[in-house]
Amino acid sequence: MSYRDVRNFTEMMRSLGYPRLISMENFRTPNFELVAEILLWLVERYDPNVMLPTDIDTEQDRIIFIKSIAQFIATKAHIKLNTKRLYMADGYAVKELLKVTTVLRDAMKAIASASKDDGLGDHRLTSFDIASKLHDLKAVRQLASNVTQRGASLYHLLSQEPDLRDARQTALAQPLDINTIEKGLRSSIMGVENEVKKTLHKLDNVAADEANLEAKIEKRKTELERSKKRLSTLQNVRPAFMDEFERLEDELKQQYEEYLVKFRNMTFLEHQMEDFSRQESRKVTENENSRLRIQARLKEEEKKIVLDNDFDQGNLDGFGSGSSDSDEELDDERMNQDPSRPQNPARPQAGVRRSMYIGEEDEDTLSSTDIEGQEDDVDDLDDDDISADELMMREAVPDGEGSPVDDLDDDNF
Repeated sequence: MSYRDVRNFTEMMRSLGYPRLISMENFRTPNFELVAEILLWLVERYDPNVMLPTDIDTEQDRIIFIKSIAQFIATKAHIKLNTKRLYMADGYAVKELLKVTTVLRDAMKAIASASKDDGLGDHRLTSFDIASKLHDLKAVRQLASNVTQRGASLYHLLSQEPDLRDARQTALAQPLDINTIEKGLRSSIMGVENEVKKTLHKLDNVAADEANLEAKIEKRKTELERSKKRLSTLQNVRPAFMDEFERLEDELKQQYEEYLVKFRNMTFLEHQMEDFSRQESRKVTENENSRLRIQARLKEEEKKIVLDNDFDQGNLDGFGSGSSDSDEELDDERMNQDPSRPQNPARPQAGVRRSMYIGEEDEDTLSSTDIEGQEDDVDDLDDDDISADELMMREAVPDGEGSPVDDLDDDNF
């Protein structure tokens, strides 16, 4: 008997609804009346219509009562009870009563859970998981196969029952022969002795095997101890290459730090180079666009200059008779320099006019790059567009004097 068993029994009886309050001290001493009352109540919980003897006045009545209760529980609940402990009616009887009360309490819990599951409705059906029932499914299949095999073997044995009944009846009808019985007993004794000898021989072999195993175990233990000692020595001894390994590890850390610094610098320089290349390409694009604009502007100016030259030549031809003395002097100088060339005093110098035109440009509208491009274009045009007459006129006009175009003032017109 243990305190835990008595406590569990009292709690189970209270949960089952036993009307009487059971104390922990009821089973300190034998109390057959209480045990009999509990047994009757438990049997009625199994089957309310059961008819069992309830007399417990004499010793014989108590024995009959205990036997009938044990037989009923073994038949209905398939629980085997110890009748001697039940008859003792003390703490040892509690262990036998726990077998019955545990089954009843589990059944009550199962009914409560089933009713709760029925109240859940469709939610329980939707949350049903077949994976949790695979173990039960395997057990059911195994049980079904066992039932099938037992049924087949039972059918085979029952089919042999007619022949076996005749043989059994014949054997029972024959008179008993003491010699035959003695021979059978001797043969049985010899067989049992042979089995005993085989068993003893196996036991001897087991003892030898046990000795061998113990020797192997001892050998393994010694090897284990030796290996542990060797391991401890190896752990305490510092290898010869550890100094070099630590030195190389420190060098590797330094090299890695230098690599990180160089890699970071290289990445920064590549980024700066990309930015510089992008700016240079932008500048080249802008210069190219400005150069194209200057070329287009110079072409337009060249067209304007050509149109102005034609216009000035026509005006000079119209006012040739009313030219000033300066024009006549200029014609005389030209005739003196080259009498064979035709006189064309109205043609201005292209380079001078172009330089004059450029000089009249607004400084705010032309950049330094535009002025340089115009000067280069003027220099290129000086050798190609200036005719021989204009070259001679340049030679005839001394430095510091104005051009023939400057002599054409408003008075001449």
